[in-house]
Amino acid sequence: MAYKISEECVACGSCADTCPNGAIKEGDVYSISTDECVDCGACAEACPTGAISQG
Repeated sequence: MAYKISEECVACGSCADTCPNGAIKEGDVYSISTDECVDCGACAEACPTGAISQG
């Protein structure tokens, strides 16, 4: 099950910098590609606001 970014995201980029697959894309808000996410959890650990969760 891929991770998702909630509205608590402050667009700091910490998650994108830690993603080993490059699954996190910057746009108006950050988003995680479900096709590229390997469920490693690195993004969730790096997020300072807790905006990333599995689901």
